[in-house]
Amino acid sequence: MTIPVCAAARPVSRAPRVALPPGSVDCHFHVFGPASAWPYAAGRSYTPPDATLADYEQLAATLGIARAVIVQPSPYGMDNRRSLDAMAKSRVPMRAVLVVEPDIGATELDAYHQLGARGVRLNLLFGAGLALDTAHALAPRLREHGWHLQFLADVSTLDDLSGFVARLGVPAVFDHLGHVPAGKGVDDPGFRELLALVREGLAWVKLSGTYRSTALTATPYRDTRPFVDALIDANPRQLVWGTDWPHPSIPVAMPDDADLVDQFGEWVVDESLRRAILVDNPERLYGFEPWMGR
Repeated sequence: MTIPVCAAARPVSRAPRVALPPGSVDCHFHVFGPASAWPYAAGRSYTPPDATLADYEQLAATLGIARAVIVQPSPYGMDNRRSLDAMAKSRVPMRAVLVVEPDIGATELDAYHQLGARGVRLNLLFGAGLALDTAHALAPRLREHGWHLQFLADVSTLDDLSGFVARLGVPAVFDHLGHVPAGKGVDDPGFRELLALVREGLAWVKLSGTYRSTALTATPYRDTRPFVDALIDANPRQLVWGTDWPHPSIPVAMPDDADLVDQFGEWVVDESLRRAILVDNPERLYGFEPWMGR
């Protein structure tokens, strides 16, 4: 089977029109390649072009990102070395979200924690049943380290989301607005369950990847704004933001990163709310030191 090759991210073009507040955290990005040094898993669903740490650092400097969270991408499977190497060498202070075996031991978790990892990612878009079993196996181990579970999941397809999250006993973080197709609308039962969890402080959501659920073809992805507004209305203290750079395996034309930041700035106009989502909330979730000089 031929593995599709993704489009490359656009070179960073400009600073955003609405500046990010000092101390802003990008809570979702990846680094890829080169494949000669960091080989990809044989069973991957896509092959990304190189997206280097230097490329990301330039993006962060241009957009005004002060800190970041690197998320282990699926083409590397459970081989976290590329993400950990980028975190160790970065000039941007970082945390990491990894992918690990369900029977990982305390010693290995301790080592990852010292390196800056703070969570484990599970993919519920494919093989959800196995991933749910893995979540329950991992939760007690992660609880001891103060970590969270991050889910790549379309919450509109999950049964008893509230019960599942309540049984975990660790924070649950959902990527990309919960990945609900925009056409289903904010009254989708799964999304309403997610809103209830956010309202109660039991789940976090990343305001990211709007192009993954849109039915439109270019920024601004206006059909996703009702989901953003509903999440903010539910509980803005449980929301963070991410670039999702370099936007791997997306269903639309490659967006401009400055346009994506501008979209966020146009939708979240209150300065104190932007600061909460971009600075204060990530500090609580990922254990960053409070930003000084605010």
